[in-house]
Amino acid sequence: MSRDYVDHLLELLAPLGPVRARAMFGGWGLSLDGATFALVAADILYFKVDAQTRPGYEALGLRPFAPYPDQPHRVMGYFPPPDTVFDDEDELLSWARPAVDVALRARAAKVARPRRGTAARVPTRT
Repeated sequence: MSRDYVDHLLELLAPLGPVRARAMFGGWGLSLDGATFALVAADILYFKVDAQTRPGYEALGLRPFAPYPDQPHRVMGYFPPPDTVFDDEDELLSWARPAVDVALRARAAKVARPRRGTAARVPTRT
């Protein structure tokens, strides 16, 4: 995994704000405001998707990130953008911004969910 490639991506994505890279599972996670919106694995950039954004990637024939080569059916909610994004910074940002939105929505949904195995607390009178 090339740190130079990750540093280059951080430069390209700088207009989004303070994007951070964190080493994880042999690759990198890219985050903004504490929300991971992209992964880099084997020098390939993948953006986070959800039900709203996935169809745009699939329409272009792009395939999701499959972390286990021997199990291609096990995929994650990250897709690579089209190769053309590296020819135009504005195009790259036009794919990155929705991925940031997906990450922020996912984080908000996670915060809104009660933790498993905990019951709602009912105030008691004393």
